[in-house]
Amino acid sequence: MTISSSLNAGVAGLNANATKLATIADNIANSGTYGYKRADADFESMVITQSANGGSYAAGGVRANTIRRVEEWGAPVSTSSAMDIAISGRGMLPVIRETSLGASSGNEALLMTRTGSFATDPSGVLKTDTGLVLLGWPATADGTIPTMARDSIAQLEPVVIAANQTAADPTTRINLGVNLPAEETKYDASGRVLTVSVEYFGNLGTSETLTVSYHPTLPAASGDPPTNNWTMIIQDSANADKVIGIYTMQFSDARSGGGTILDDTAITPLNTVTLDGTTYTVENAGSTPPDSSPAYDPLTGGIVLEVAGNADNKITMTLGKPGSANAMTQVSGDFAQTGITKDGSPVGNLTGVEIDDGGFLRATYDTGFTRVIYQVPLVDVPNYNGLTAMNNQTFTISPDSGNFYLWDAGDGPTGDVLGYAREGSTTDVATELTNLIQTQRAYSSNAKIIQTVDEMLQETTNLKR
Repeated sequence: MTISSSLNAGVAGLNANATKLATIADNIANSGTYGYKRADADFESMVITQSANGGSYAAGGVRANTIRRVEEWGAPVSTSSAMDIAISGRGMLPVIRETSLGASSGNEALLMTRTGSFATDPSGVLKTDTGLVLLGWPATADGTIPTMARDSIAQLEPVVIAANQTAADPTTRINLGVNLPAEETKYDASGRVLTVSVEYFGNLGTSETLTVSYHPTLPAASGDPPTNNWTMIIQDSANADKVIGIYTMQFSDARSGGGTILDDTAITPLNTVTLDGTTYTVENAGSTPPDSSPAYDPLTGGIVLEVAGNADNKITMTLGKPGSANAMTQVSGDFAQTGITKDGSPVGNLTGVEIDDGGFLRATYDTGFTRVIYQVPLVDVPNYNGLTAMNNQTFTISPDSGNFYLWDAGDGPTGDVLGYAREGSTTDVATELTNLIQTQRAYSSNAKIIQTVDEMLQETTNLKR
């Protein structure tokens, strides 16, 4: 009966608008919830098939379908905590529940969230107050991230930051910026040996010293011009001050490029040399081959020294390229250290951890040393709205979302990672209040339909024969 279908349509309208009201209530309640994705209800008409020439109409009603607008990104909100993390653009942070720690987990254990306020627990595990543990790829000892699987979380690990951890930063590069006085290679020069000491740090954070001495070569006769030649000897304190490198050097006296290394062959490695009655011999145990000075590379301007007799502990010392004044020079003036720089630091204590745009967690130590300890990838799926919503603003994979892929932040479709930030709720209160008014009117109208049908049915039952 047509009037009965009107009653059913009114009831369906009440149910649909009640569902709409529930989404509005949830959205308004979570307008201040970080990372909240607003819910929405779409209405679909339900039509009862009618005959082509039928004179009556039966109301089918309406059906409400709810959806979580996960693809909408909230505005980032600045905070004062380094481990408050948000994402600028596409992507999600991989997390697991705290209760999953220590258990065998596959892809089904993966949760995703757009933002989180992470802090270390007493065990050093980085997690939120609600027990969401941040996942990342651990870095190797030198701060690099190995090649990892991108379609599985098998190689992801809970991020653990020990508060009392220490680390050493071995020296790997030294730039030997020294000016040698040109006057010292004249016939009547003093012939004094010039010495400079350069500190470096070993694999265990120990402080060692490379002693570099420069011996000038004097002309044979008074009428001869300055030689512009020197012999450089390098000694290593970690190897009982044994000689690890001997080199002859020649500097240019041309109008252009005067005072710089002459040419590609101006620095020559030697195995032994006798100066002022003292014989110096290279004594290393490395692979250069043993007991020989490492070769000079004019393309880089450096030599690779094997310090402390340890072939694994190599330091690249930059002497300078031919024609370049960026390192060693020989010009008139005093013997001066014009720019001796190096990397490395002694053993330091952890002072803080921050995350950069690429998702790299960098630990900072009180010696000024920083190194990468984890990389947090971003999870991406084809259909964000197809994800299954869980508690605490987390989501899981579903058949509608498609398979996930782990990207480096900023690569592919993903955005950058933001530290010191949280993602705000996507709820717009003004819009929700407008929807609330419309929903209230629609609900009242559907209730009026039921009331009207009830009155009409009452009239029908009151008909007398």
